[in-house]
Amino acid sequence: MTRADLSEAVYQKVGLSRTESAELVELVLQEISDCIVRGEPVKLSSFGSFIVRAKGERIGRNPKTGEEVPIAPRRVMVFKPSNVLKQRINGSLVPNGGDEDDD
Repeated sequence: MTRADLSEAVYQKVGLSRTESAELVELVLQEISDCIVRGEPVKLSSFGSFIVRAKGERIGRNPKTGEEVPIAPRRVMVFKPSNVLKQRINGSLVPNGGDEDDD
């Protein structure tokens, strides 16, 4: 899904103009991005959380040469899906949406 797809979905379901829909999507994504950059967690109920984690310095290995190389500390973004989203994903994989133990 792209930004254009999101904008089109907002346009179709909310009834804003295409321009307003695109602006709304951009504002929402910008606000989420700004919070993540500041290190604030972003929790979207029934969807999941975006969290920034600090990773410390560690020793890595160059796979070609086998030489040990220090990997600098950095911040990484982690997405943790909500239980609701996990259930929706796993429920869609089961035939007919039922339990697999129906034998």
